[in-house]
Amino acid sequence: MNRLALFDCDGTLVDSQANICLAMEAAFDGAGLAPPPRTQIRRIVGLSLPQAMAALLPDADDGFHMALADAYKAAFFRLRSSGTMLAEPLYDGIADLLVSLADTGWVMGVATGKSDRGLGLILAHHRIDHHFTTLQTADRHPSKPHPSMVEQAMAESGASPETTVMIGDTHYDMAMARAAGTHAVGVSWGYHAPDELIAAGAAWVADDAHQLRALKAALA
Repeated sequence: MNRLALFDCDGTLVDSQANICLAMEAAFDGAGLAPPPRTQIRRIVGLSLPQAMAALLPDADDGFHMALADAYKAAFFRLRSSGTMLAEPLYDGIADLLVSLADTGWVMGVATGKSDRGLGLILAHHRIDHHFTTLQTADRHPSKPHPSMVEQAMAESGASPETTVMIGDTHYDMAMARAAGTHAVGVSWGYHAPDELIAAGAAWVADDAHQLRALKAALA
């Protein structure tokens, strides 16, 4: 079986919080609502959009959540088209990490709450798309922490739960890994605290990308 390193995107590979917050604020403004504090917005990064809206507005109905999710997509596209979006940099050391994992025989993939289009754009922008054998997004799967993304990634990569590690910055990622029966490793530079990641099932939490080169230890 292949060894599969499956990464979350926002908060793990790239720091996209500023643009996520801008688009969320624009969507709420357009609906005549006061935007949530950015601390709350960062908490829902990683969920699929309807589930994120439900977490931010638990008293609204499903139809409103869907409408607000569509408004978010439109706001994000509008911001990108206008050229006003901020940089979404790779976290320090990620580019070198991907090269190192590829050189040591890892198959790599992404499991994210982003859309196919959004993920494709960000990976191509940073010229790291060639590293990934499997890309799983919210367009084709239930929201995290449902295990569907991980299960499909393993099927496409020739990996098993025993040879797969899910790497992410939120407790949704860790719970998804556990639901799929895979290993789970957290990163401390994203949007949920390390103690939350451990409580949700992370075997350990990396403080920088260099520490993730020890991923083989997660398979022990």
